[in-house]
Order: sequence, then structure tokens, then C-alpha cells
Amino acid sequence: MKKKKPNKLKILNDPIYGFIQIQNPIIFDIIEHPYFQRLRRITQMGFSNLVYPGANHTRFHHALGCTYLMEKAIRVLRFKGIQISEDEEKALYIAILLHDIGHGAFSHALEHSIVNGISHEEISLKFMHQLNIEFNGELDLAITIFEGKYHRNFLCQLISSQLDIDRLDYLKRDSFYTGVTEGNISSDRLIVMMNVKNDELVIEQKGIYSVEKFLIARRLMYWQVYLHKTGIVAENMLVNVLKRAKELAEKGADLYGSAALKYFLYNQINQDNFTDKTLQMFAVLDDYDILSAIKEWVNHTDKILSLLSKMIVDRKLLKIEIQKECFTAAQLHKKKIKYAKKLQLAIDEMDYFVFSQPIQNQAYQTKKPIFILNKKGKLKDIAKASDQLNLQALTKPVIKYIICYPK
Repeated sequence: MKKKKPNKLKILNDPIYGFIQIQNPIIFDIIEHPYFQRLRRITQMGFSNLVYPGANHTRFHHALGCTYLMEKAIRVLRFKGIQISEDEEKALYIAILLHDIGHGAFSHALEHSIVNGISHEEISLKFMHQLNIEFNGELDLAITIFEGKYHRNFLCQLISSQLDIDRLDYLKRDSFYTGVTEGNISSDRLIVMMNVKNDELVIEQKGIYSVEKFLIARRLMYWQVYLHKTGIVAENMLVNVLKRAKELAEKGADLYGSAALKYFLYNQINQDNFTDKTLQMFAVLDDYDILSAIKEWVNHTDKILSLLSKMIVDRKLLKIEIQKECFTAAQLHKKKIKYAKKLQLAIDEMDYFVFSQPIQNQAYQTKKPIFILNKKGKLKDIAKASDQLNLQALTKPVIKYIICYPK
């Protein structure tokens, strides 16, 4: 009997947008690939579920949502007379689908602990090149657009800009799953108001208030969700757990972990030695590896690793204070002395429990402006076109400082 070909034009049900149609067979094949399926096991918001219990959605959800919005944006731009070829359309779907494929377990934590000197964007590109080999060069154009090297700049801006498809999905999605309604932007209206002028992705004047709401929503989501103090302290503690595990591994200590996790703990991984083998190991490393290891490390003989792991598992996190002024070295040292006695640890070991760092929120950057297209066909930066006084304030970075220490 002749083997029946699978139906690759699927319909998926998304809680945000409803039914999402997969309209291209290669998109189905990429979604089915183990590299992409791994995103089911990478949370979109790290430890934010310690603050907002519903925030358990994954990078997989987000990538599919972005593909849906991209299909909508292409349809709108074509309706307005913008020529987008079938090859460009396919490339845009692939690029937006894979834009986050390089994220490690718990998203950003690995970039600051056991994998150094290489960003998730660079790892995404490595995955895309590998997939391009497997798919016989069908990702060539998608990679060019992803890298921002395509001659039609507005296509690159759909993937990465201050009003790109990525942001339009994650703000709305994160708002939905956290229940923080301030982030519920009108992605539909923003897309309907998109146009192209001088090869720039722009928003028509009728959409100016939607852009204002988008920028304000982004600012509020950062303070209320992404930079929430409990989420910050939890992520820093995760980074410190992995740093301590890495330090012990370098000294030859025996650590519980999956083969993938042990590979990154017992080897120095950076941009220069990120080989094909490293990529394959990274492709099977996810949140489950990290969580299962931390649960075991609670009983490790190393006091620092054990204590940090137990604090995360039991959600008994460090105390955190936030202020506008930088904390001094003297303030940090004083707390280290105080809690070193309490925890019975050496002063130099207290860096894992007492630390300070800046946090920054800048909702809008004027270097890569969002342009408003007025009725006369002229372009104007949203910060100047808007009569919303708050918008000028959003162009300035707001920097605050945190200090974390045991309770």
C-alpha cells in the first residue's frame, strides 16, 4: 500500500487569538522538529509564576502566536498595495517562528551562569543554520531577514523593531496569563494601522492612540511583571545556583544532573567553542533539567548549593529592597558580615546571598523610532507626533537599584 502523506495544513486553537491556521507545509515541518518542540519545555516568563500563578505559558505558545500575527500583518500590507512575494511571505513566517528558538532553560538565566559570551539571538541563528542544512537551503531568505540584512528594511522591522510582531504578541500574551490587564494592547488595531513608507514600517495617523497605549502598556508591564521584585530575586537566585554548581563542577565535585546539564556544568562554554556538538546538547536542555537538578541539590553536601536550592524549591526567597540611589560597598559589606554569622558562612561566600545590581526600564528608544504617517504622507517620530506628555518621559531610561539579602 502507498503510504498516506500527513496533512500539514493544521488548525491550532490558541487561547488569545482562537484558531490559528498553518498555511505552509514547511512551517508544519519546523514545528514538528525536535528543536522547536523543545520550546514546549521553556517557560516564557521564567520564575514569574512565583508572583503570578497563571504565568506558565511557554516559548512554544509565543512563537505560534507570532506566526499568526505575522500572517495578519502580511495580509494587511498586501491589501494596502505593498508587494510581498510568496518567498518573502514564507521567509517571514520562518523567521518569526524561530526568533526565540535559541532561548535556554528559564529564558535568560543560562546566559548569565553556565553559558557565557553568547546571546540567545546568536544561538537562534545557529539553530536556523542547522535547520537550513536539513531543509536544503529553504531558510536562506529567512536567515537574511532575521539578521537584518535584507534589502527591504520593513520586512526586517516586522521581525525586530520597537513595534515588531514579537512585542505585539508577548505583551498581549503575558498580560493574559498574568492577569495584569494594563498590558492588554490592541494588537489587531496596531496591525491594521501598519503601512510602509520609504521602506520603513510605519503606523498611520489614525493608529496614534493605539501606539501610545502600546508604549505605556510596555512600561507598566515592565514595572509590574518583568521587573517585579519577587521575579528579579528568584531569577538572580537561579543564576547563583547555577554559578555555584558550575564552580563545584570545576573543582571536580559530583553533581546530580541530566547528561545535557552536566555537559554545560563540566565544560567551559562560550562563543568561541560553541560547536555543533554543543548545539545538539543545548537542543535537549530545558526547564525540566534545571528543576529536577535543583530538587536534588537541596540535599547536596555543599551548604551554599543546598541552601540556595532549598530556598527556590520552597519559595523562601531572599529579601529585596529597591531604591533610586546606588547601594554602597559599605552597605553591602555590612549585610555580608551580619548574615555570614547567621548562616555560618565565610564572608567571601556571601556573594551568593548578598548582592546588588541596577534595573532599567526604557519603554521607547528614539534611536530606532516608531514613525507615524500623517495624512499628507509625512513621517514623524511618535514622541513628537503625540500630544501625550508622558510619551517624552518614556524616552528616558529609569534606573533603580536593588539589594538582596537573607530574611
